Amino acid sequence: MNKRNKPTIAFIGGGLMGHGIIKNILKGGYAVTILDHPGNRPIDDLVSGGACVGDSVQAMASQADVIFICVTGTPEVENVMLSPDGVLAGLQEGSIVVDCSTALPQSTLKLAAAVADKGASYVDAPMTRTPKEAEEGRLNVMLGGAAVALDAVIDIINCYAENVYRTGPVGSGHKMKLIHNYLALGNAVLAGEAVACAQKCGVDMETFCEVIMTGGGDSLVFRRLLPYIQQGDDSSFRFSVANAEKDLRYYNAMAEGLGVSNAGSVAVHGVLEQAKGAGMGGKSMPSLIEYFKELGL
Repeated sequence: MNKRNKPTIAFIGGGLMGHGIIKNILKGGYAVTILDHPGNRPIDDLVSGGACVGDSVQAMASQADVIFICVTGTPEVENVMLSPDGVLAGLQEGSIVVDCSTALPQSTLKLAAAVADKGASYVDAPMTRTPKEAEEGRLNVMLGGAAVALDAVIDIINCYAENVYRTGPVGSGHKMKLIHNYLALGNAVLAGEAVACAQKCGVDMETFCEVIMTGGGDSLVFRRLLPYIQQGDDSSFRFSVANAEKDLRYYNAMAEGLGVSNAGSVAVHGVLEQAKGAGMGGKSMPSLIEYFKELGL
């Protein structure tokens, strides 16, 4: 522990979401070491705010009470955890790994078992909302893990979260996140197609938006699309098509493993997979509106 009796933190993944999380953890008075990685956003402001920079995951894990991972998905999490210079190689007894990524629950359970073998704990802590809310410290966080581990990290998570939900044992946070993202991203695909159709068929778009917002088609997702519909501004929904495709792929794998119906998610994933294949992977979800307008031309 540091001199303030707060746990020391190693943070792997200073990208769009991680940057804001780190910023707010630093504001909470915690000592944070960030992995130096080309995938990070510029971290000069974080360093000036007190963060240290490390170049070895193993070394960082060996010196931290809590290790945060905030990377793209399961392959990246497994690489961070299992590589020769990874978290498990340096993990100390009594430490806690907090996985903020969106990942396959079955992988989460395997990693949690490997962490438990080292005498440490694993918490899955995926998030909803966007990089904007990450910077503002207003994310929604779903926590899966043993109560004692959740209690040990809750004050850290409260630094960057507006709403925190304890979803159950390890893996339940990632299950909840996949279900949430299917609903949210499915809504975004449907809304994007509807907007593209409205624009091409010539209806008045101001009236269109008013009708949707006062009827059953209204949703938080539609409201996030509004700035793009009205001004071409995607800043309220900077979630990439590639990430959306990955999340729906993970959801389908989970649903198929459970033997539950997934016809709708298969259809949504097919749309996202096609868009990604057409070069839209790095584009934001609102950009799908332009993609839909061009289809069939």
